[in-house]
Amino acid sequence: MEITPTNQAIASAQANESRSLVTSDFETFLRMMTAQIQNQDPLNPMDSTEFATQLATFSGVEQQVRTNDLLVGLRESMALTSMSQMGDWIGMDARAEMPMYFDGEPLWIYATGNNLADRMELIITDELGNTIQRVHLPASDTPIEWAGVTTDGEPLPTGVYGFHVEYFADDTPIETRPAMGYAPIEEAQVINGEVWLSFPGGVQIRSSLVEALR
Repeated sequence: MEITPTNQAIASAQANESRSLVTSDFETFLRMMTAQIQNQDPLNPMDSTEFATQLATFSGVEQQVRTNDLLVGLRESMALTSMSQMGDWIGMDARAEMPMYFDGEPLWIYATGNNLADRMELIITDELGNTIQRVHLPASDTPIEWAGVTTDGEPLPTGVYGFHVEYFADDTPIETRPAMGYAPIEEAQVINGEVWLSFPGGVQIRSSLVEALR
């Protein structure tokens, strides 16, 4: 079982860099403002309104950076907690709308029905998104077994395939949506503050997309 937190160091470094830049710019501005005030013509003093406006702007930006840092930390903490809870998912089969890795064994595909449709077709695409097969489906939620063979019965190559369902009413396409399938969870990791799950063939999805486990 492998649970890999990632991007925390990157996010922390970016937050530190943002703070450093704001602090540096703010200190530079204060030095410039002090120098200009000290060297201004006492008979023709400069308008302080612009300085006050810039000072308020810098203060606002600095406060926003601090707020963002707090939000980033909170999001990372929540993601790590969620990932820790999902440690028990490793090795289980998850059902979700996602591409599926085909290794020669049949895949079970789940298609949600559409009350307006009188016909459904399963569209299979290769890793480049090219349609390689269309299979007629019953207009229901009944799962189907995809054997991964051509019309001549020849097995398709091992690889990742995409599955979509196209819905028809009186032979008119009315909707296309991804189909669902089961695949074993190999890894959970935090990416940009969200928990992602990894599956065979390099497939990755957000954990929030999982609709069932077995």
